[in-house]
Amino acid sequence: MKACGLVVEYNPFHNGHVLHARESREKTGADVVVAVMSGPFLQRGEPAIVSKWTRAEMALNGGIDLVIELPYAFATQKAEIFAKGSIALLESLGCDSFCFGSEDGKIEPFIIAHRILSENSAAFDAAIKSAMDAGNSYPASAAQAYRSIIHGDAALDLTKPNNILGKEYVSAALSNGYSIRPYTIQRVAAGYHETKLSKDPIASATGIRKAIHEHQELHSVSSYIPQATMSGLEQYLTHYHALHDWEMYWSMLKYRILSSSLTELAGIYEVEEGIEHRMKKMANQSSSFSGFMAALKTKRYTWTRLQRMCVHILTHTFKEQVIHNDQPAYIRLLGMNGRGQEYLRSVKKGLPLPLVSKLSSYRKQDIDMDLRAAQVYALGLPEPHQAALMKREYESPVIFK
Repeated sequence: MKACGLVVEYNPFHNGHVLHARESREKTGADVVVAVMSGPFLQRGEPAIVSKWTRAEMALNGGIDLVIELPYAFATQKAEIFAKGSIALLESLGCDSFCFGSEDGKIEPFIIAHRILSENSAAFDAAIKSAMDAGNSYPASAAQAYRSIIHGDAALDLTKPNNILGKEYVSAALSNGYSIRPYTIQRVAAGYHETKLSKDPIASATGIRKAIHEHQELHSVSSYIPQATMSGLEQYLTHYHALHDWEMYWSMLKYRILSSSLTELAGIYEVEEGIEHRMKKMANQSSSFSGFMAALKTKRYTWTRLQRMCVHILTHTFKEQVIHNDQPAYIRLLGMNGRGQEYLRSVKKGLPLPLVSKLSSYRKQDIDMDLRAAQVYALGLPEPHQAALMKREYESPVIFK
């Protein structure tokens, strides 16, 4: 069986994701589509709108055959490390290919970019440092450095978020000599960060979440998501009485910041260059997460990077805990259908990593960070829902469709 891997967050699963899964299957000739999906906290430094279990079920209802979890140590990272962990897991599962959506839509420019940047890595790094020393954020500096090295038709637009991620996916595969082959499809309709909903049935997850939180109801996004996603969101609201966002965690984050010493804050992963001083000052003055972020934001730090810092503060994740996580140490299985089960059965004996289907049977130190993230995520809910969500984390079997 041929397997194609997708790197996803499904926050929430929408019509564009249905298209991505279908076109990826067709383009690669895959029998099975495998999704490696972020857990409770995401690459942009946000809590997922609903639990990973609900999002995995949405995916299985929407055309995905097998869903595994991207560990916290990779899911809440800059693009390079996020991609490295994701592609390593898909390679470990024996996927023949992976396919991502991009603004460019052609795979050749990504392969050319990897080759040229690999050959000019010293010049590229120096150009990034120079741009950052001038006060620019890392993404802006990287895009500027890239333009200084690669010119003409071969150049990618690295100001576009999907192109940025795509470049890192391709680099992760090629630089490690993996057998998995890269493919890309054209991203259509709404952009990754687009916040407005149009008449087109394909909208960004950002726009969908924004509409849900602004209108405080789900009907406004019904034309942009599959019925199974709508049902999943409705059931989650009925059961847990909440859809997660940063404001649910503001009091906990504020406590963490104000009760920690400057030395403790400086030891948190991604907290650098003395920003802990500014964090303490702004947390003391802010009454909401959005207000805190607006006060904290500077030209040097992107909103996304600041949010990731906040996630690591919230989960009490220190630098030394993350820097040793060079490669994923396990494959956490979340859900599958019959086709996914058949594929997993065919590759299971040859997997280079342990397959984790239930936490109660896997209590190694490697997974502690994921456990802590799940516990903190559950704390956004009132009791008894906290306990119910954590019970599912430890005891529930893999979702089977």
